[in-house]
Amino acid sequence: MKTIGYVLANFPVLSETFVITEMRAMMRRGHRVVPIVMKRLDLPRQPDSGDIEAISIYLDQVPHTAVAGLLPRAGRGLPAAVRFTFAQKALPRRSLLWSAARIAAVARAHGCTHLHAHFAQAGAAHAIVAANLMGVPSSFVCHGHDIYQYPSDLQPKLAGADTVVAVCDDMVDDLAAVEPRATIVNIPCGVDPDRFKPQPGVVPNNRLLSIGRLVDGKGVDDLLWVVAQLPEDRRPPLDIIGDGPLKPELMAQADALNLGRSVVFMGARPSTWIAEHGPAYLAFVGPFRTAADGCKDTGPLVVKEAMAMAVPVITTRHMGMKETVDASSGFLADPGDRPGLLACLEQFLALTPAERSKLGQGARARVLDRFTDFRQAEALSRLVEAA
Repeated sequence: MKTIGYVLANFPVLSETFVITEMRAMMRRGHRVVPIVMKRLDLPRQPDSGDIEAISIYLDQVPHTAVAGLLPRAGRGLPAAVRFTFAQKALPRRSLLWSAARIAAVARAHGCTHLHAHFAQAGAAHAIVAANLMGVPSSFVCHGHDIYQYPSDLQPKLAGADTVVAVCDDMVDDLAAVEPRATIVNIPCGVDPDRFKPQPGVVPNNRLLSIGRLVDGKGVDDLLWVVAQLPEDRRPPLDIIGDGPLKPELMAQADALNLGRSVVFMGARPSTWIAEHGPAYLAFVGPFRTAADGCKDTGPLVVKEAMAMAVPVITTRHMGMKETVDASSGFLADPGDRPGLLACLEQFLALTPAERSKLGQGARARVLDRFTDFRQAEALSRLVEAA
């Protein structure tokens, strides 16, 4: 099995649990993984990321002398690397080539035979150049803001990588429209069903759960409006997990709607908290939509985590949600359709406890069938081995 160098702009990041999940799954699959981190940033992190951090290599640890002898050995890969540095516009050419050479030196020293990145931004650019210098294949995963909100040299990256991973069908079509010649594969992000799972005997808290950064595309303002329409005696409390720039505005909206006793803004929580407390919730509600600036949430992992914990889902037909949730696992409204979302929530609340439980079991069964980290690693491993 190939040794995979993961080229990461920074790591670990609290909101990017999917990167850690993927690396662990690929290691269980039999691959050796070498995380190569470009920047060391003091960011909120997952408390259980220590095993991956322990094997990570940060570029600031790599002496400049490590590059000696790399460029003369690059052969035919050097012109391809230089062509890409000129085709892209976002990064200084000399800096890109130099940093990529350091990544290539580290990757070669650790026996990497494939370079892989997450997000179509700086990590992908450096992985493409470094892979050319080494003469090995490269791939990267697109997620959402990197192609819809802040696209950067997307066409040359799609053309420069051997394979590009999209996380939903709509994204495959959107990427193919940018570069029809690119090899694009749909591999949805998966979850670990042994970590996110139902808890036998858990006492239901009869509360709704919403998780995500407090930004426009999460549609939390739609959710607050919907909750406010429910009669107070039939209104389940709502816990909102996450922080973000819209938090003051959303809290003010909740106050204006007299939701002070019904809605709790709980701030950010690590995935360990979600795995521990998630199974007690009545349902997960995610009214995702396209943000005003064009950003799209292409398939939030928290939805699959909730489903894996046998928590029913009420969401929208937005991007990857159409492929994730079906009638056996939850309810779907159109993005931005507040009355439609309200109708979905009312239909769910009208179910008997047995019917809600059946919906939760259907949600977990759907994850086990389609969206586990094992299935994701299986597909990604085939891609890597064939490159």
